[in-house]
Amino acid sequence: MSAAMIKRCPSQRVPVGKVALGGGAPVVVQSMTNTDTANIAKTAQQVFELAQAGSELVRITVNTPEAAAAVPRIREQLDDLGCDVPLIGDFHYNGHRLLGEFPECAQALAKYRINPGNVGRSRQSGKLLAGHPEEDPFAIMVATAVRYGKPVRIGVNWGSLDHSVVARMMDENSRLSEPGDVREVTRGALIASALESAQRAEQLGMPHDRIVLSCKVSEVQDLIAVYRALAQQCDYALHLGLTEAGMGSKGIVASTAALAVLLQEGIGDTIRVSLTPEPGGSRTQEVVVAQEILQTMGLRAFAPMVTACPGCGRTTSTVFQELAQHIQNHLRAQMPVWRGQYSGVEEMTVAVMGCIVNGPGESKMANIGISLPGTGESPAAPVFIDGEKAMTLRGEHIAEEFTRIVNEYVARKYVKK
Repeated sequence: MSAAMIKRCPSQRVPVGKVALGGGAPVVVQSMTNTDTANIAKTAQQVFELAQAGSELVRITVNTPEAAAAVPRIREQLDDLGCDVPLIGDFHYNGHRLLGEFPECAQALAKYRINPGNVGRSRQSGKLLAGHPEEDPFAIMVATAVRYGKPVRIGVNWGSLDHSVVARMMDENSRLSEPGDVREVTRGALIASALESAQRAEQLGMPHDRIVLSCKVSEVQDLIAVYRALAQQCDYALHLGLTEAGMGSKGIVASTAALAVLLQEGIGDTIRVSLTPEPGGSRTQEVVVAQEILQTMGLRAFAPMVTACPGCGRTTSTVFQELAQHIQNHLRAQMPVWRGQYSGVEEMTVAVMGCIVNGPGESKMANIGISLPGTGESPAAPVFIDGEKAMTLRGEHIAEEFTRIVNEYVARKYVKK
């Protein structure tokens, strides 16, 4: 499967700092920090790590005056590190106040995330005042975005859906001769909230091509149904992702199942895999998973892909497994350097195979591959480069020798920038 075989749904191109979303641009990977944004050093460090892992946009929580005050200093630290990844401000409840009270924060962010379900209510009446934008938190945030030339993501969540929209649609549903079920109506309310909020943002002066929409839920089938309907009803750039994917294999499988279906149908312009990290685990795992979803589907290339056999009764040692892990870790570690030095290295394929059954064939199919000896086979490991047998490795230092061969291949094969 190649990207050319997937017809993308038409969408507006939205500039987010240096990154383009939609309008035929490559699907963008993004992620979010889980640090206290008021802690400038820790947040800047985590943003840097996420960007190094390949996150092209990074969202940070802006929930307190201290967090808002920290944003421009985080931006400065990142710039000092040579990291120009755009920062997105995640606002709930009090974003209108924080953006107004901290104009440097408003300027430093590349995009604002607005949740219509909890954007805030007027102090005077407790309601959104469509006719009084100066008292309406949603209107204040949109006006701020327009003033600073920032795009917005109108992000609707299943768990914080605007109750007024739900109540209205439930009432409308109850008057039908054949009412739909509650789940179906709730999905419709998600879509209506997003589209109505986007329409209102445009009425308030937000350009059509500065709006990104998302309708996030935590169940795979609901997400697929919602985004299929959303893509049919609008041409806004769409942000895909489960609200909470979960931890470990469950989170990876759920995200892959949902996003792969939508991406295969050409739906989606940016993705986030919302994994729950293990205690003390790295936040960068969600970036790697998002990249691998796109790369295995042929939509993007981020890092060399390693093909490794699963092992069977012919491969009773762990040598090929250890080598596959070693090479995969090495390639990932080198990519921040190689990305700036060589053009096309992210498309390289490497095979680490465990026996003679599929080893030589798979190794010939890769740019560079090695076929390790299975149980009872001759203790030799042929190496194939661009389909041809190049050499045979033996002894205790195969891992080091193969790593050197890979490095030399990269330096020789790919054009220096």
